[in-house]
Amino acid sequence: MIDVELPPGSAAGALARGFAACLASVTEVPVTDLPQPDEDLAHALGAWRTWLAEHGSGLVPIADPVRFQWAGWWIAVVAGPPASAGDRRVDCADVAVLAFGTPPGVVLSPQASALLGLATAELRIRQAYAVASLDPVLHRQSSAADLHGSVDGLAVAPAAEAPMRLLEVAQARAGRGLEGDRYAAGAGTFSSHAGRRPGYDLTLIAAETLDEMAATGQALDFAGTRRNVLTRGIDVNALVGRRFRIGDVLCEGRRLCEPCVHLDRLSGPGILRPLIHRGGLRADVLTDGEIRLGAPVRAL
Repeated sequence: MIDVELPPGSAAGALARGFAACLASVTEVPVTDLPQPDEDLAHALGAWRTWLAEHGSGLVPIADPVRFQWAGWWIAVVAGPPASAGDRRVDCADVAVLAFGTPPGVVLSPQASALLGLATAELRIRQAYAVASLDPVLHRQSSAADLHGSVDGLAVAPAAEAPMRLLEVAQARAGRGLEGDRYAAGAGTFSSHAGRRPGYDLTLIAAETLDEMAATGQALDFAGTRRNVLTRGIDVNALVGRRFRIGDVLCEGRRLCEPCVHLDRLSGPGILRPLIHRGGLRADVLTDGEIRLGAPVRAL
């Protein structure tokens, strides 16, 4: 994701220019490389759909954006925040925002910075679009046997939204997670009430991510990430779809643990955006065992 400026144009075309800035940030191209927006958003959308199709992607309308849940990019047209006019409040023109996460929050708002970080559930959404690949082929991943690192931190929380408790040693249970953690007890914020869901036993995050955030003035401690295992020296993103061991405990990486507006509310504000694609890993625990600080983490 990149920062982009609003392309030049008239005030009448501000909404289309704001949408262009969001689309350029998703596709990581200079906004000037996009077809230049019309003042009319409807016409601009047609041009952008053609441009995206030439690059293997599409712009898909979202039927029910208020209830939309998808850990990926989507662009919403929302009512602008009200402004003061003398002694009364007046509605501002519609603006475009970029949303991410499940539940989703605003990570880019080029026309109205006051909306940055808000949950999309708090916005008056007029229309919305997901940016999606046209190619559903799942390519086979290469071997990651040389991936290795170590455990730099361990933490559990006994209940949803409860403070994280740091540990020196934790007991892992197959199909559940770490003893004493809310997800092992089925009491996490996102725990399923209809049976076990893959990827909810254990969460990991790389210490290097927190180091980089601290270096840029966005300090976040391990407990604030609400992840179970802090690793060092291993690319946790590369463990998606692969089996690995933490000490003697066998695990399987399921998917990235993307940030969401819920985490931003508990540990932010302002951490949703810097953790996009760096929020860690969701994994299943396949065998019982003990995990200690300093234990090796290695891909199989």
